[in-house]
Amino acid sequence: MTTDTKKLFTFTGWHMLAIMLAFFGTIITVNFTMAYLATSSWSGLVVKNTYVASQQFNGKTAAIREMLATGIAGDLTVDAKGMRYRLTLPGNTPVVADAVTAHFKRPVGIAQDFELQLTPAGDGLYLAEMDVLAGSWIVEMQATKDGKMIMHEAKRVTVSGE
Repeated sequence: MTTDTKKLFTFTGWHMLAIMLAFFGTIITVNFTMAYLATSSWSGLVVKNTYVASQQFNGKTAAIREMLATGIAGDLTVDAKGMRYRLTLPGNTPVVADAVTAHFKRPVGIAQDFELQLTPAGDGLYLAEMDVLAGSWIVEMQATKDGKMIMHEAKRVTVSGE
């Protein structure tokens, strides 16, 4: 009695080649996609020249210590219509500055970054009216008086889309 049995499937080298190409092709495609998204969505730039920034570090640290010793404090409020910034000394004494600037930066990307000059409204209050897009922002505040930086701080804020 003889029975002819047909082999249903034979795993060959071509099958192994297809599996290897599919496996490594998927990995390579994902890596290139992730690399493209990473480089297109964030500049990666923190400072333009790291060597120069490292040389200026001690001077900037001393200036910040001097500024903190004054006790000056800033209170920032940002909404979709604009911003309010109040500068005070301990005891709620208002601070008068010659110029107050706000640098709005997105945490990721530089395409929507902008700068505002605030106008004094008296009693240490500074205002700016501008449509601010919804989302997360890092707002870097700088106030100067007589050409000297009296306040420099950065705060992360979230503007609602309402």
